[in-house]
Amino acid sequence: MWLTLSLCLSLLSPRFQPPQTPWFRASLVGMEVGPTGAQFGSDPSDIGYAARFNGREVVQKCVKAHSEYVVIWARDGEYAYYDSKFQPKAPGLGKRDVLREAVEEARRLHIPLIAYCVLQYPAQTLRARPEWRARDKDGKPIDHLVCFNSPYREFIKQQLGEMLSYGIDGFHLDMVDQGFGAPHGCWCDYCKREFEKENGSPLPKGVAWNAEWNSILEFRYRTSQRFERDLAAYVRSTNPATTVDFNYHGNPPFSWEVGQRPVQHANNGDFVTGETGVWGFGALTVGLNAEFYRASTPNSPFQVAMQRGVRMYHDQTTRPLADIRWEMFTLLAHGAFVTMVDKTAYDGWLDPLAYDRIGEAFAEVRRKREHFGHTPVAEVGIWFSSGTRDWVGRDKPSDYFQSFQGAQRALVYEHIPYGVVLDENANLETLQKYPVICLPNVGILKAKEIALLTTYTMQGGNLVVTGLSGCYDERGNLQKESGLETLIGAKFKGKLNSLDNHVRLPARSVLQENAALEEGIRPDWHFLVKGYAGIFAPTTALPVGELLKPHRTVRQLQGKEGTDWPQSADSPVGAAILLNTVGKGRVLAFTGSPDYATGSEHAISEARYLLRNAIRLLNPKPRVRITAPATVESVITDDPATRTLRIHVLGYNSPPQTIPAHDRPFVLPALMEEAPLFRVQVEVSQPFKSAVALNKKTRLTRRGSRIEALVEEVHEVLILKY
Repeated sequence: MWLTLSLCLSLLSPRFQPPQTPWFRASLVGMEVGPTGAQFGSDPSDIGYAARFNGREVVQKCVKAHSEYVVIWARDGEYAYYDSKFQPKAPGLGKRDVLREAVEEARRLHIPLIAYCVLQYPAQTLRARPEWRARDKDGKPIDHLVCFNSPYREFIKQQLGEMLSYGIDGFHLDMVDQGFGAPHGCWCDYCKREFEKENGSPLPKGVAWNAEWNSILEFRYRTSQRFERDLAAYVRSTNPATTVDFNYHGNPPFSWEVGQRPVQHANNGDFVTGETGVWGFGALTVGLNAEFYRASTPNSPFQVAMQRGVRMYHDQTTRPLADIRWEMFTLLAHGAFVTMVDKTAYDGWLDPLAYDRIGEAFAEVRRKREHFGHTPVAEVGIWFSSGTRDWVGRDKPSDYFQSFQGAQRALVYEHIPYGVVLDENANLETLQKYPVICLPNVGILKAKEIALLTTYTMQGGNLVVTGLSGCYDERGNLQKESGLETLIGAKFKGKLNSLDNHVRLPARSVLQENAALEEGIRPDWHFLVKGYAGIFAPTTALPVGELLKPHRTVRQLQGKEGTDWPQSADSPVGAAILLNTVGKGRVLAFTGSPDYATGSEHAISEARYLLRNAIRLLNPKPRVRITAPATVESVITDDPATRTLRIHVLGYNSPPQTIPAHDRPFVLPALMEEAPLFRVQVEVSQPFKSAVALNKKTRLTRRGSRIEALVEEVHEVLILKY
């Protein structure tokens, strides 16, 4: 009896209880709420600022809006919003403590409470401790940036310790960047000492793009990583149940300047948090960011923040419900959990209309919960190279990003499901998830990466290679040979010194078995494919079509006229496409850059069709094939346990815009106010038992292995049982 009782007591003891699911693994939508008005500084006599910012009210309104967690601002660059010994509290709060109010109300309502804490741009701290400022190569202080190798790290731990004592559930730490442009840092005394300790030599001076600069780049990356890991370790050692996430800037359009690599700096917290926004990243990048974060932290949850405002986090606007739903459901369909950022009015007032709309959107998410978070079904893996970003992109990384983002744009428009492959963590298992891997102007490929791609292809994988992939060494210098010559079956003869290049496909009679390449493209017609191009001499590859250099006027040849505007085609300089068989797989190489062209201001449909046709040639029978307007984004997921395929379709319906008041031709899309109407056709290669639409208004018709749907919604899910 005593043994039985002891066993029962031991089973009830904490060490035998199953661990609770962390809040971030059980959540789909939540809110971040903070005041606005002090982001550019504040006068201490301004007691109207944040006077109505009330933690208890914030939590109540978030819960009423169906939020599943709350992120409350506790510290920004100017103020603390709690009783801190280390930073002044917003004077308008008087004796009130917003963090305590929020924690107490969150406990009463059983909702996780996360403290938001600014790390970079600590204006008040830098006024008090100017020696912690980052410094440029000449030793001049960079007034707005803090050095992450300075004692600031220990100072932050003290503030985190204060907040931990409140019993919070987690920290959102924003953000560990080293600046978004010149002047670049940091050459302060702290960094000089740390660099010499790590490298055994003095810290080199300035941006040089040589071996010495590589040591600085690596030092910058280690600095950010060390800062993040040290803070996370401190929190875990104080309270292991408290989560930590950092606002992440390892994805495009961020580059080496920020001090973050895609994988190295995504895995220092409990999960990665990124952000989106049409105003800053574009409509197509909403889904791309989510897929980038997924690739950075495989098999882990990832959070994406969006905002209820129209233009920027701190503007006092509220988006239409349709616009909110489109962005939110795009993120959810791509597997993210979503945080809606609400910036209060200047005095802390909460906009009731915003909470009505957010509440309606969040309630819809709860109803659709079972349809999110399943395994993505992707056909193409788009390779992203941090080495190319740093060493070929250098001070103009947008040139490389344009190829990467152009490839993604083509796939979204053509409804070819994709994922992201990162050079830092790519392995054979990752590659073999995709029937096709696309290398969009990946200039730098290390020997081990080429060996990996070769193994993948030899075992039956397919490659699409564009432009100057593999043509640069590890320091971003153009080589005389390409590292991919064996894979593409051709010798690299040189780079075209032009971007306005053209492509012409041969007559249909010549294409024959490769006729898929000319789908939607008129043969014997040259068209602009703007982007980088190389001249290649085939060895084992079959050459298809022609790459044509652009015409140059006499004035252009004399250097009196620029070449920004594309010229017409001149004479052929080599093949446009190279087809090569490698083991059980195939490689299709474009000597030009249809990806860059698709992402450019001179994008034409035919450039996009080149990429689509290449993938269809290499993978003619995908598991699911979708036909829909280019304004519709599609995401396919599989739930093998219930044998369920889900096809998420998201309609984007933005009215046309007129000439902008400034920065022409920079045009922001209009807000979406209404649900779009569109047709979708789905063809499935495997037998399936049934097909239904989640929305009862959707008209669904089945014809054998094909489904046709007429959708009038922002987000629809077609559910197939197989």
